Amino acid sequence: MRLFAAVVPPPAAVRELAAAVAPLHALPQAAGLRWTGEPTWHLTLAFLGQVDAEDLGPLRARLDAAAATVARTPRLRLAGSGRFGERALWAGVQGDTLPLRRLAEEVATAARDTGIDVDERPFRGHLTLARAGGRSGPPTAAGRGLPALAGALADFAGTEWPATSLKLMRSHLGTGAAHYETVAEWALGSAGAVADGS
Repeated sequence: MRLFAAVVPPPAAVRELAAAVAPLHALPQAAGLRWTGEPTWHLTLAFLGQVDAEDLGPLRARLDAAAATVARTPRLRLAGSGRFGERALWAGVQGDTLPLRRLAEEVATAARDTGIDVDERPFRGHLTLARAGGRSGPPTAAGRGLPALAGALADFAGTEWPATSLKLMRSHLGTGAAHYETVAEWALGSAGAVADGS
């Protein structure tokens, strides 16, 4: 299973961002970009890659402990924008980002303790909006338009929302757009009871 851990914004936050992003699609700088679909929008805490079925039980137990370290439900907002060189355009996240960063560290530790290799790069909260180039290939000429698109979205500031859960997601890649399914879910802070998908 190809897995990642994430926080998923609520529908209202997705709609706000979608309304701000929609005009960008028509700009000349957007030509050739691969835009991500709103149903897939999320804040990745850790990409886990291919995980063997026998590791899922121990991983879930450790992620349960990781989620329990969040004392209160973080309040976040999607705001601002940026880019990763000429590869990707993203929306930023503001608010209680320190608990989010700590949760990302706990999730990475949980994965490593399960024997799963996790990227060592520090967590940077963002929601990917568009990519230049293929999933694994080099960026294309479309990437040269990313600075202008990031600038056009720089003043976006969405409404604050509670990050109520940590999700373990499975990524299904095929010839079309990627789609994700929730494998397990844990409440964060005072968000309520665990809904773990078992």
